[in-house]
Amino acid sequence: MPVITFANTKGGAGKTTAALILAGELSRRGNRVTILDADPRGWISRWHAIAGAGSLISVVAVNEETIETATAKAKKRGGYILVDLPSSHDALLAKAVGLADHVMIPVQGCAMDAHGGAEVLELLKELADKCDVRIPHSIVLTRVNAAVTTRALQAAKDFLAARGISTLSTAIAERAAYRDVFDKGGLLQSMNPAEVSNLSKALENAARLADEIVALMPQKTVRTTATRKAPVAKAA
Repeated sequence: MPVITFANTKGGAGKTTAALILAGELSRRGNRVTILDADPRGWISRWHAIAGAGSLISVVAVNEETIETATAKAKKRGGYILVDLPSSHDALLAKAVGLADHVMIPVQGCAMDAHGGAEVLELLKELADKCDVRIPHSIVLTRVNAAVTTRALQAAKDFLAARGISTLSTAIAERAAYRDVFDKGGLLQSMNPAEVSNLSKALENAARLADEIVALMPQKTVRTTATRKAPVAKAA
């Protein structure tokens, strides 16, 4: 099943939130999901420890040495595999990107996040040019004001469009539910709408995001190279 890696070398871009939103919606639809928590801060692991998320979602802490083995085990379990990475440009990033069937690059609506995403795109280009490994990838805009298109967001869109970079049409809106779920644990779908502002809007946004990402996944995961082992790139 597909391995989806969330990567951006800038902190606060929304990698963990994007992974969690997608995991919840995929599990709601009856899919098994394994989240590989590669971030030393362990936000996904902390979230899972609070209240869990049902039998369909499992969370495994990984590092540079264990990520390949953990990915292989997750494939045996079946379902989707989501990789949440730290904000760094190192060998772990190279391995996680190399293992991916699709790389999602969350970018907050500002030029700094776009530059952080560009570093991941440069790595993807290096893998294509030097290793002949071509990995599909997309930008997903995060923390977008649902009512207002800000100047900073437009600058990020212009930065990406000028480079011909694929961007999902569904952006992750700024919603209280996406913050509260980390404090409460569990899934968005199990939250009390009386306690969370605009929960229905958050759920609708999550469903649209999942629809678009699932549509990008191949029926059968096929690598363009002969081996599934992640290529090794030098740390920056």
